[in-house]
Amino acid sequence: MKNIQRLLLLIILSVLGSCKNYLDVVPDNIATIDNAFADKTQAEKYLFTCYSYLPVLNHPQGNPAFYSGDEFWIFWPIPNGYSVTLDPYNIARGFQNRANPLLNFWDGGGVAKPLWQGIRVCNIFLENIDKVTDLDSYLKNRWISEVKFLKAYYHWYLLRMYGPIPIIDKNLPISASSDQVKVKREPVDDVVQYISGLIDSAVGDSLNIGLPVKIDNLATELGRITKPIALSIKAQVLTAAASPLFNGNSDYANFNNIDGKPLFNTTYDATKWDKAADACKAAIASCEVAGISLYEFKNSIQGVSDRTKIEMSIRNAVCEKWNNELIWGYVGNGSSANYIQQWACPNLDPSIISLSVFAHLAPPLKMAELFYTENGVPINEDKTWDYTNRFSLRNTSAADSALIQNYQTVGLHFNREPRFYADMAFDGSKWFMQNTTWDFKCKSGQNAGKKQSVLYSVTGYYAKKLVNWNTVLTVGGGVNFETYPWPVMRLGDLYLMYAEASNEAGDNTTSLSYLNKVRARAGLKSVESSWTTYSTNPGKYQTKDGLRDIVHQERLIEMAFEGSRFWDLKRWKKSAVELNKPIFGWDIIQSDFANYNRKVLLYNQQFTG
Repeated sequence: MKNIQRLLLLIILSVLGSCKNYLDVVPDNIATIDNAFADKTQAEKYLFTCYSYLPVLNHPQGNPAFYSGDEFWIFWPIPNGYSVTLDPYNIARGFQNRANPLLNFWDGGGVAKPLWQGIRVCNIFLENIDKVTDLDSYLKNRWISEVKFLKAYYHWYLLRMYGPIPIIDKNLPISASSDQVKVKREPVDDVVQYISGLIDSAVGDSLNIGLPVKIDNLATELGRITKPIALSIKAQVLTAAASPLFNGNSDYANFNNIDGKPLFNTTYDATKWDKAADACKAAIASCEVAGISLYEFKNSIQGVSDRTKIEMSIRNAVCEKWNNELIWGYVGNGSSANYIQQWACPNLDPSIISLSVFAHLAPPLKMAELFYTENGVPINEDKTWDYTNRFSLRNTSAADSALIQNYQTVGLHFNREPRFYADMAFDGSKWFMQNTTWDFKCKSGQNAGKKQSVLYSVTGYYAKKLVNWNTVLTVGGGVNFETYPWPVMRLGDLYLMYAEASNEAGDNTTSLSYLNKVRARAGLKSVESSWTTYSTNPGKYQTKDGLRDIVHQERLIEMAFEGSRFWDLKRWKKSAVELNKPIFGWDIIQSDFANYNRKVLLYNQQFTG
């Protein structure tokens, strides 16, 4: 981390920069703060300025959760012109450093927003909104609540990334003395309490005070903060605060502030899980009031199999714009989730060669091994599944409905759960789109395979989950993306947080209930049924430790490729294990079945803390 005193410059900076997009607006031609709050119109511009500091959550190179961990890999070196920044890739390769930190949200730079400056802008808004005379009280209360939430979220993003941080509740005056501007980090528990309290203040205490339950003006306000959003993020904060990274972590026993005050509480506090469970429960209740529920694919297309409908329920929970599962959809950066789709989508149509789709988001082999068997248990626990021969070639048949018939692929790709086929594509799989179902072939020389030095999957796997089913490659090599807001938070995520917190709080029944809601949408039987019938450890779910393992894997599967794994591994203190494993893919430069389906070492990843 950079020296904390670099924050001093940010505290006295004025608002800089400008953007043109909705919720990304900086007031133009505003000479003074008084002018910025002279009337409702100018104040609303300043409100959108507060939104403009949200991290670029839908950009694979601006969101550290995509390329900075082990969920995706990419070819190396990356030629000039094919990357906005190399920061996330270098983090994944172990080159993060203190002197010149990569993806620097502390100071800002490139695709990383300066979040301390965002907090300053929020404070300016809160200090001056009372000057606006033509603003009715309901709208003013709502705007204040939105900005309080954004201020809390920016503190949360910094805490999750850097650990103990300062709390900047009010801006210091320009006349502040040198001693006053020497702000210091606060203990993690204090920062969490501050963020949680600020969100509570934003939520309000009735339907008519604070944030709205849902957005009524769909034409102009989608993406604005609501009660379910705020309560869900509070649940996320408290779940992280109860997790091993922040709860009883003895690794930081000697990590003290300059005055000797410990910045981490090294004594485990079980009540933190009770608070997390209560926060999740309150967030779920708010979602129910707003009509938010798990998404199910209801399209009446003729001839679509039940298996495909389950797959589309999984895919469209992410990709169908403003669907009923979405709690918070990010619409900044001007193009919704187009960046994600462009990085994820390969050439599907054999008759079209497009340079507009990159296929860079390449899941490693470890992600393919993560998903369950069709029986809903891990591949190394299913007593009916051939784990030993998972890398041996097999011939497909008509019974393998998710695979190309009369083809060859490894045993790893047979008899897997629906989320495996919904989330990932590979040589020999099928890719259902609204216009057709594509036979997906990506060996050397085939339409989706490596044909040049860029624009291909380095592992042989593709993130199908992130590509909207209405996306179409056009004659001439173009692409028409069906845009969707990036799901910062959806109900499946919240359900799994509640399942985790409930188990840790000793409530096995509630934990299993919410796990099973997510599993049912994914076409799986209950945890109890699956483990009892198929697992080599049938009683695993009956203990807290066993159910914890199940909850963790369920979460890693359900939230795969959505920017959750990176943070979850950190808060569970599993990064030192998972990010020290080698990255493998298939031998993608080969054109025949036997040679293509060989494991290839791509990188020996090392976790650097």
